[in-house]
Amino acid sequence: MDKAYRESYRKLGLNIAFYRKDRGLTQMQLAELLDIDRSHMSAIELATVGVSLDVIFKMCSILNVSPKELFDFRN
Repeated sequence: MDKAYRESYRKLGLNIAFYRKDRGLTQMQLAELLDIDRSHMSAIELATVGVSLDVIFKMCSILNVSPKELFDFRN
């Protein structure tokens, strides 16, 4: 992950965690729906790894949010 984008990944991770919790899902449940490991889900939320667009698009579908909402960093 490029250091220049670290803050953006952190904010993305916070948004993912917010929407996940808002939908009443645990990291394990969302990870299973995404077909990824729970530790990878945790790493995405903690911004220690990058995340593919495939996973982002599937996540948006599961959480019923638009990519724009996930990438809204005004908070």
